[in-house]
Amino acid sequence: MVGVGKLLKQAQKMQKRMEEAQEKLSEQVLEVTSGGGAVTVKITGQGEFQGLSFDPEFLKEDPELIEEATLEAIREAAAKAKMANETLMQEITGGMGLPGLM
Repeated sequence: MVGVGKLLKQAQKMQKRMEEAQEKLSEQVLEVTSGGGAVTVKITGQGEFQGLSFDPEFLKEDPELIEEATLEAIREAAAKAKMANETLMQEITGGMGLPGLM
């Protein structure tokens, strides 16, 4: 049977690795484009939006098309950030699926 001290040390190591991972995710900026490059969204691996830009020619298009392309880019950016976060957390936890960590 594993001792409590050893378990505590392992938990502290994992916590440190998770803190490092969160720092890495906050510095990682993902860029997603939509509408053939007309809309660009930048987001961190933690899901914090950093930027949104449009091709000036695209802004001359139908407003509904602009809205759809923008929403698609935002959704894709959020999904990419979530995937980056989950992947890194899974690496740290060894796939243990600890509740509340993702």
